[in-house]
Amino acid sequence: MSTIHWVEARPRCARWHSESGLPLPRRVVVADDLMPAAVAHRLACEGTALLWRGDFHNARQLLRAMDRRVGRSAPEAPGRPAEAFHAHRRYRAHRARVLGKLLVLLEEDHTLALRRAPDVRRACDEAYGPPSGGPVAVALTELLGVIGAREWREKGVAVPALGARIHPHYGVFAPTRSEYVDLVARAPLPGGGTVRTAFDLGTGTGVLAAVLARRGVGQVVATDVGARARECARANVRRLGLAGTVRVTGPGLYPDGRADLVVCNPPWLPARPASDLDLGVYDAGGAMLQGFLSGLAGRLEPGGEGWLVLSDLAERLGLRDRGAL
Repeated sequence: MSTIHWVEARPRCARWHSESGLPLPRRVVVADDLMPAAVAHRLACEGTALLWRGDFHNARQLLRAMDRRVGRSAPEAPGRPAEAFHAHRRYRAHRARVLGKLLVLLEEDHTLALRRAPDVRRACDEAYGPPSGGPVAVALTELLGVIGAREWREKGVAVPALGARIHPHYGVFAPTRSEYVDLVARAPLPGGGTVRTAFDLGTGTGVLAAVLARRGVGQVVATDVGARARECARANVRRLGLAGTVRVTGPGLYPDGRADLVVCNPPWLPARPASDLDLGVYDAGGAMLQGFLSGLAGRLEPGGEGWLVLSDLAERLGLRDRGAL
């Protein structure tokens, strides 16, 4: 168990948690409303974490001020798209490390005991699971993401192809763009439109599995490597009344058996993800894409089809040659 230590009238400690894998802070100082943004930025750049004990809204203002200072050091984009992409990722990683040094403390019941702080208990319970005892320190940037995810989960995302809303969970890629969903909703089904079984590989929120079920596919088996995604997909399937048609499983890419249709919408870019949210965009080494392609022939029924729903962004950035597919 990773633990941070600091002095606040007396020596104190708390568990350290970072969804994005930020390293354990080795030096922690207490910060409050009196700390200037320039000092906070300098300390964070030097590797010192700042445990915030002041007003919640002032913490957000300080974070924005630190972000502006980080932005001043953003490099000019190189000329070649691939170089610009990698430079931007390096800058984003640096930004995440610096801003991730501003910490807040969640009490043992996930209460945020700061002035003017919102009630974050439900959001934290949904993101992290039930409280496991003792206080836990997290980056303010992460907590703001947890709060935002709770709002998305409550509100949902309208999906015109479904005529319904999909409710993404924390750490699961949200279908905020409809182009790829519309493609799956409109493409002619194999077998003259009669599909007994379909696989949806990397289902995420379950949106494509739901679209296939609504199109009349007899049985849809949706897989995902992530436990959060599987829980999210099951919840959406139940909410849409499709639990009798869609079965969610994992963590393997392919389920057992064969299918008339195999659909895969892999992450767009062959790069290493930094967090669960990145799994919807970055596919390290193109592993999921390769897994889909190498396993497809052995999982299709005679006359079956495989649908690869893939952005060409990697080709446009020079990260993958079109001929590689």
